[in-house]
Amino acid sequence: MGLRERVLKKESLKRYLDSDKLLVKQLTAGDLIAMGIGAVIGTGIFILPGTVAAMYSGPAIVFSFILAAVVCSLAAMCYAEFASALPIAGSAYSFGNVVFGEIIGWLLGWALILEYILAVAAVSTGFSAYTASLLKGFNITLPRAVSGPFNPSQGTYINLVAILIVLFIAYILNRGVKSSMTLNKVMVLVKILVIVLFVVVGLFYVKPANWHPFMPFGAKGVVTGAAQVFFAYLGFDVVAASAAEVKNPAKNMPRGIIGTLIICTVLYILVAAVLTGMTAYTKLDVANPVAYAFQLAGQDWFAGLLSVGALAGMFTMMVSMIFSSSRLIYSIGRDGLLPQFLGVVDTTTRVPKHSMLAVTVVVALLGGFVSLDQLTSLVNIGTLLAFTFISLGIIPLRKRQDIPNHDGFKVPFYPILPLISAACCVGMLFQLSLETWIASVLWFLIGLIIYFAYGIRHSKLNQKA
Repeated sequence: MGLRERVLKKESLKRYLDSDKLLVKQLTAGDLIAMGIGAVIGTGIFILPGTVAAMYSGPAIVFSFILAAVVCSLAAMCYAEFASALPIAGSAYSFGNVVFGEIIGWLLGWALILEYILAVAAVSTGFSAYTASLLKGFNITLPRAVSGPFNPSQGTYINLVAILIVLFIAYILNRGVKSSMTLNKVMVLVKILVIVLFVVVGLFYVKPANWHPFMPFGAKGVVTGAAQVFFAYLGFDVVAASAAEVKNPAKNMPRGIIGTLIICTVLYILVAAVLTGMTAYTKLDVANPVAYAFQLAGQDWFAGLLSVGALAGMFTMMVSMIFSSSRLIYSIGRDGLLPQFLGVVDTTTRVPKHSMLAVTVVVALLGGFVSLDQLTSLVNIGTLLAFTFISLGIIPLRKRQDIPNHDGFKVPFYPILPLISAACCVGMLFQLSLETWIASVLWFLIGLIIYFAYGIRHSKLNQKA
């Protein structure tokens, strides 16, 4: 078998289903929606509507969110069909292995590793900052030495809170899926209650005059705003990583993915509408637009409540991302492209503890010691590449003879919608900066070196050949 045939050899669904048997099918549609909302709705819901309205869309930002949701829903439907037809762990990595071949699957997995780990590490540092701010309200100040990344010139050596929250979440997840999802649901509920309270209280301070002019930047401003807020929806794909642990995946996976997108869209639109109604959009280009709007209304008490909502939002995001990244690493180890001990499932807890440990160590080190300000934009490129390939992958998925005709969700208007979805994602990729592309190319070069130096020689798929 030549090199080209080896790297493009496709995985069988049967082997993946056999390999994932130790993972317990216990997640419901409700668990998946909670996981999805946990990943998608973070602190950005209190920031993004204000800044984008001020700079691009005005009050018509509600249309920007709707447009972004429509584009994102195309990719969501493609993910829903894949997760319904292929109820296996690993999300886009495993899906890519089945329909495109091993090297494409590896590159998608490598992109998602970067996305998940950087996202969690960055959010852990945000969690630390919000915790420090909240503690200051009680006259408690953390020592500077343990309050930031390693930077002796600034007097910081370790971000202790960032490390501790990552270790705590990993501990909860290691105890078993069901208990961790219960805690996640509680925190998601707290986050949603804070958002709903903002909407309800904010309605009393809405001045309809602030919505005029409604579209000050014209239709172009709405489209530009949609490109900016599109990234607020990234994260629902983490739901697909849990497919092997879902009850009745043919029904529950589509419900979880599409339900997440619908609920998050409604929440974003409500916050954007109330915020631009409370305060003129021209005043919202600030770091904390929601808190600022309440300050202008003479309601400073809401800032403390926002901190609670923000902490809950970041907590649930980290739970979802650490869970998903551990399943991704497990899937790659299961296939031999990374050391195989990472693909081992603990027979007692039915959790891939080795992959969880690997993810925890890397994320804790990054969050505790490294400044991530210049790296977080790399999260977007990994997600959009996965979206593009999953959208295009619907076409070969439908043609695979070894995959039984599934009774679950199917993308309507095939193949037009998958192609439109892929085109939209490619368009969003071109919105990213040159620096992001250069850094991503370097990351993929490292991935190719690892694949050809280690992965291809240890691949279980190629060992069968």
